[in-house]
Amino acid sequence: MDPLLLARLQFATTTSAHFLFVLVTLGLVTLLVYLHTAWFVTKKPEYERLLRFWGTLYVINYVLGIGTGIVLEFQFGLNWSGLSRYVGNVFGAPLAMETLVAFFLESTFLGMWIFGWHRLRRGVHLALLWGVALTAYLSAFWVMVANAWLQNPVGYRIEDGVAHLTDFGALLTNPALGSALGHVVAAALVTGGTLMAGVSAWHLIRRTPDHDLFRRSLRIGLVTTTVATIATVGFGFAQFVVLATTQPTKLGGDPADSAALIDEWTTRFGPGEYSPPAWTGVPLELMIMIGFGLLLLAVLVPLCWRDYIIRLRFPLYLLLFAVPLPFLASISGWITREVGRQPWAVYGLLSTTDAVTPASGGLMLTSLIGFTLLLGALVVANWIIFARYAARGAHPDLALGRPVDDQPAAPRPDPALV
Repeated sequence: MDPLLLARLQFATTTSAHFLFVLVTLGLVTLLVYLHTAWFVTKKPEYERLLRFWGTLYVINYVLGIGTGIVLEFQFGLNWSGLSRYVGNVFGAPLAMETLVAFFLESTFLGMWIFGWHRLRRGVHLALLWGVALTAYLSAFWVMVANAWLQNPVGYRIEDGVAHLTDFGALLTNPALGSALGHVVAAALVTGGTLMAGVSAWHLIRRTPDHDLFRRSLRIGLVTTTVATIATVGFGFAQFVVLATTQPTKLGGDPADSAALIDEWTTRFGPGEYSPPAWTGVPLELMIMIGFGLLLLAVLVPLCWRDYIIRLRFPLYLLLFAVPLPFLASISGWITREVGRQPWAVYGLLSTTDAVTPASGGLMLTSLIGFTLLLGALVVANWIIFARYAARGAHPDLALGRPVDDQPAAPRPDPALV
């Protein structure tokens, strides 16, 4: 049992599971901001009901996603101590910023928004949700800053065998950051929009009483998916231009530049395999196919008006079955991005062999099984609860924001027992 392979499999499992939660969280919170703002401006009750329904689903995903994020944080110290020791001074800075944003600001704003229904002024309540969304995007930004540095290390110096940060601004202007961040954010919006359209299509197929309500959310979800898919494809192809200069050994790089870089690495680090696995082209092709397939959903947008899409019914099934596609495409893209820089943990600076914790294969296998079971339980629990609440529909008693007057009063103590 190869400890390095097991450590890589474990990290791939934990990050993939957490990424699924991030996609839903980042995508849905943007749609919640739209619904809450529309309710604030128009005061239409249908926007409030949609906000409460999708807000409940968002909170379910957020709470269980926090669990997967905490599990992920343990990976750097447990399995990748070489990475933490060698580049922790640089790589840890944006991760520390992300932790402060996600676990303090974002969680605080979300808690106040959840418990602020009918207790805070409408404008304050709306501002809290805007705060949740902005900090969620800021959290994604810092994560991508850290990841971009692994892809293209900048703004550092090596002193006493350890990397030290010398230019914080270089982290923020890293060429590997901009298009990758746009690609991830757009992919999250595709996921949120597809999920909203798919759940709405399910209720329209079942002909639930809230016909007009889910027809509106179907339109919102489908339009979001269409616009975000165009952005996702655009940012995706923009990354090929960046890779030509930052990672020529990855797919799409110039063969001459790639050969020259491999010769340089062979001189510095000794003979080895410095090209990424050939099979990384498979998930890349799958991601591209799904991206262009989701673009075809744009033809359904005109059918959302005047109930054409509901009368035909077949497009509703297409939207329902399209729900898993953004998740599959996003995981495929992540595999291409991360495996494509192999054999490096930090591109051209630190190999995965030097980054992994020196541990036995049996210990790594035990850790892999334990973490996989834990994350698997969280993922299954999330989707079971999510699906149950989604299937129940926008019932007022099952969503966030139940009016205070409708809540059962707390029992009064018996005077004889006081």
